[in-house]
Amino acid sequence: MTQATTLQSFIAGRWIGQQGAQALRSAIDGSTITRTHEEALDFAEAVDFGRKRGIASLMAMDFQQRAARLKALALYLTEHKEQLYTLSRHSGATRADSWIDIEGGASTLFSYAGVGARELPSGNIVHEGPAMPLGKQGKFAGSHILVPRGGLAVHINAFNFPIWGMLEKFAPSFLAGMPCIVKPATATSYLTEAAVRLMHESGLLPEGSLQLIIGGTGDLLDRLQGQDVVTFTGSADTAAKLRVNANLIRNSIPFNAEADSLNCAILAPEITPDDPEFDLFVKEVAREMTVKAGQKCTAIRRAIVPAKHIDAVAERLRERLSKVVVGDPAVEGVKMGALASHAQQTDVAERLDALLQSSDLLFGAKDGFAPRGDGVNEGAFFAPTLLRARDPHAEGGAHDIEAFGPVSTLMAYDDIDEAIALAARGKGSLVASLVTKDPMIAARVVPQAAALHGRLHILDRESAAESTGHGSPLPVLKHGGPGRAGGGEELGGLRAVKHYLQRAAVQGSPTMLAAVTGEYVRGAKVIETEVHPFRRYFDELQIGESLLTHRRTVTEADIVNFGCLSGDHFYMHFDELAAKESQFGKRIAHGYFVLSAAAGLFVSPGVGPVLANYGLDTLRFITPVGIGDTIQARLTCKRKIDQGKKSPKGEPQGVVAWDVEVTNQLGELVASYDILTLVLKRPEAE
Repeated sequence: MTQATTLQSFIAGRWIGQQGAQALRSAIDGSTITRTHEEALDFAEAVDFGRKRGIASLMAMDFQQRAARLKALALYLTEHKEQLYTLSRHSGATRADSWIDIEGGASTLFSYAGVGARELPSGNIVHEGPAMPLGKQGKFAGSHILVPRGGLAVHINAFNFPIWGMLEKFAPSFLAGMPCIVKPATATSYLTEAAVRLMHESGLLPEGSLQLIIGGTGDLLDRLQGQDVVTFTGSADTAAKLRVNANLIRNSIPFNAEADSLNCAILAPEITPDDPEFDLFVKEVAREMTVKAGQKCTAIRRAIVPAKHIDAVAERLRERLSKVVVGDPAVEGVKMGALASHAQQTDVAERLDALLQSSDLLFGAKDGFAPRGDGVNEGAFFAPTLLRARDPHAEGGAHDIEAFGPVSTLMAYDDIDEAIALAARGKGSLVASLVTKDPMIAARVVPQAAALHGRLHILDRESAAESTGHGSPLPVLKHGGPGRAGGGEELGGLRAVKHYLQRAAVQGSPTMLAAVTGEYVRGAKVIETEVHPFRRYFDELQIGESLLTHRRTVTEADIVNFGCLSGDHFYMHFDELAAKESQFGKRIAHGYFVLSAAAGLFVSPGVGPVLANYGLDTLRFITPVGIGDTIQARLTCKRKIDQGKKSPKGEPQGVVAWDVEVTNQLGELVASYDILTLVLKRPEAE
């Protein structure tokens, strides 16, 4: 793959763009590396193609198959990552910076592939159970389902992470069955285009599942419908303009914004310059100032420090920042590259001037700033800059102005309540860090700070070795924040996929709910045959196939033997007098004995398709079982998940979830749970 002289959009299955337009310059030496294309795009065609081809191709697959495709895409991008690293240098990124963007993006695909394989069913309906009885006789029930929206996902991304920013939105959209139209920020769109070219060349993208816009979005937003979704990452000002698009409002089109915010880090009052946490705080602030040259939506813009230690913090930060080597990432020893564009360089300079109206300069360009490398005088470099607020409580300043680069402001406080109040002045942030060694401080700060922050990162000497850091959004955790941060949510594992699905309540008989959800619902009609369900191969089993077992009467010997075997001699099982005085009024069997006895009732002991039980879900012990009670179990095939996996011997297998109800002689429910098993598929005929 080679970078085109003119960037191209990928619309309706073809690459568009021959005539060069806007020049995109290298952030390192100012040279022109490529151009946007001049040709206008037909957004009606793009939308129509996504609706007709994209939705059809994605819905021809199920959750499990789309998850497997995400994994294959992640592997392909990883295999070809060096092409992206070579190009990423022009965005001013060091190898470490690019790792976040390139391999972090691929890792996000891997993560969502795992989410799909582990947490989503075969098929295209997610049952958000359990079903709830809505009538006294159990003939009418209700539940919730999640289904693909049947629309398009338009993703408008920021310049700072042109690959990760695309993939962290694409992965859950793809898994949810929504075709994506991606619009990267123009300044670094050459990296997004390169990644999309690789994905297209892989042959793994279903037709219409991903389209790319280079340049403006024209009338795209005006062509969307109520089943579509728009997500945005970038400045709060741009988010505010986009979310009031008349068509988005008229059709109630979901709009998710993740905006730049004035994130903070708090050094707790009990920390002294001699504590390890003091150096951890300094290191974290310096790292967030210099990674990606401070161009992270999660970077620390406000460092809130006890007044008694602010001079010591400033001194150690100056010392650390003075050792940061800035320049061309290709030069050995360079630790910080350039801003992503010359326009960004101008913008950060203007905002720094505004910040200096209320702050003092502690470290900056005057302190030996001299980027290394050939042609760097024409690059978009900016010195790491540390400020101190003259009055942390004053209007404006670092509570309102964000210089989206290597700029951070120190703020002094006298007590922890003041620190919490200063953190809140950011008016909603993506993340805040608290560096403390006192669990009581954490317990006091976090619940209050959580109201205005999307993520809270607590750092101490214990977590430091494994901490992913203040500025690292993780696929399994929510990314987003209230207020100024946009009020949106991205990532968060399965939560992100659900953002792209439509939730609906469903009411009907248990039998009808089971048919709709593809999952057995208690009270639905069951299928009973002469064949034990454990004797069926995965592909033979039917949802609702059930076994009502024989009965077993629990004896005192059962309880004594189980207690001796397990070592559980809890008084409720062995002390006749204490048990009589309890709420149960008698000795009762161990809950886990009931579980084991139920397994003895329903398990088919011979070698067969069921390979292993690997877990229990939703286990509840409901009615106590006493000596002389008789129990019986019903085992029903509840859910089948075809993950496309094989046993260690190479035999195809699937996952079956079985509903288990254990009742007593009065018909009362004693225990309830789901058991998960690995079940072989029928061998193919030779």
